[in-house]
Formats: sequence, structure tokens, C-alpha cells
Amino acid sequence: MPTYVYQAKKGGCKVCRKSFDYIHSMNDDALKKCPDCGAAVRRVIIAPFVQTGRSDKSTLSDSNLKKQGFDKLINEGDGKFRKAW
Repeated sequence: MPTYVYQAKKGGCKVCRKSFDYIHSMNDDALKKCPDCGAAVRRVIIAPFVQTGRSDKSTLSDSNLKKQGFDKLINEGDGKFRKAW
């Protein structure tokens, strides 16, 4: 089941004033009130988590970064850096 983010429209309690996650079916109606205090809430649209199929380790590997045109700088201390390639 998807996780939806809700936030109080106005006022609200400590939980809904910022935002809170709520898990329910896509077939269920959106929440109209905070489950804790009863304040009116709205669903907040957020960017979905999308997995690319590549791990962070391979994405940030030296060979991939070099292939993408990035420079690797190595900190030598005292504010000095040198290029690795």
C-alpha cells in the first residue's frame, strides 16, 4: 500500500502542523481530518522514490565518474587539492 503525506490546512497539532505519513489503499478516500487532533488536512504531493537499477556504489565509482566527465580531487591538507586524473 502507498504512503501518503498529509499536512494541516490551518492550525493543527504538533504532528499535522508539519506533516505526517499515512498508509492506506489507493481506493480509500483521502483523509479529511488529522487522526490525532481532528484538524482539517490536505494531501501533499511529493516526488516519488524511483529506483534506477544502478546502485549508488556503481554510480559513484571512480570509473563511472571519470566516464561522465567529472574530476576527482584529493585533499592533501592545508587547503591543497590535486587532480587524481
